[in-house]
Amino acid sequence: MPQHPLAFCGLPNSKADYGRAPTVILPVPFDKTSTWQKGADKGPAAILEASANIEFYDIETDSEVFKKGIYTANPIHAASPSVLIKKTDSEASRYLKDGKLVVTLGGEHSVSIGVIRAYARRYRDLSVLHLDAHADSRDSYEGSPYNHACVIARVRECTKNIVSVGIRSMDASERPAIDSKRMFFAHEIYDSDKWIESVVLLLTGTVYITIDLDVFDPGIMPSTGTPEPGGLGWYQVMKLLSSVSRAKRIVGFDVVELCPSNLRAPDFLAAKLIYTLLSHIDVNKGVGRCRRENR
Repeated sequence: MPQHPLAFCGLPNSKADYGRAPTVILPVPFDKTSTWQKGADKGPAAILEASANIEFYDIETDSEVFKKGIYTANPIHAASPSVLIKKTDSEASRYLKDGKLVVTLGGEHSVSIGVIRAYARRYRDLSVLHLDAHADSRDSYEGSPYNHACVIARVRECTKNIVSVGIRSMDASERPAIDSKRMFFAHEIYDSDKWIESVVLLLTGTVYITIDLDVFDPGIMPSTGTPEPGGLGWYQVMKLLSSVSRAKRIVGFDVVELCPSNLRAPDFLAAKLIYTLLSHIDVNKGVGRCRRENR
């Protein structure tokens, strides 16, 4: 199977072979509907380049997940959001059929829609953990239902089991669609970790995680298309993700909306986030345990 010339973590072919790797990195350099700072299409390449500088040993989990194998696929390109959704749905479905855990690299947030559709068909009890600064619940924006501001509205068509964390910006039109019990606003959780247990309890046994990097405070993640002040810190996010990985089965995730600048640290944060989350998944449940579950 064709392999991306930039392997995640700079892994040699022996550790990046599709047949042995339980994890697939799927780059989707798409940026057609973003509404402020452009450049999210450069995100996947920046993440892959930065990942070559990651230390393989993860301190928190006392593990080296790279030894299991991580395959990096060729990027998906599309001229429009509707075409993109079909392509990502098809590609993710193929990987899921082979029992892989898919990690999608955006790209703007609309790259998540097709992948989550594929996951929702595969897992009957799927819930989605949504980390973001924005609610992304508009039914349509700038004439498109597939705008990056409409992602969660489209995900609700696949599953109602959605929990959003870190939200601090939304339009009044989005409010009626919001379940307040399943939305954790940034201003309500910034000074405590007690909310993490509540998030975990709301999730089903099988979880997909979509991470818009603007969930982080712009002090540590300034390289996003739509930054918002007052975001979460690294250890808050990692405590949440490690808690979910212990209690639930994380079957896939995406990291989106990196808009590379002349700063290297944000690119590395995104790459490290991916590797650390994979480490937690592997230690707690195993990255190679994605199995077929049809509706």
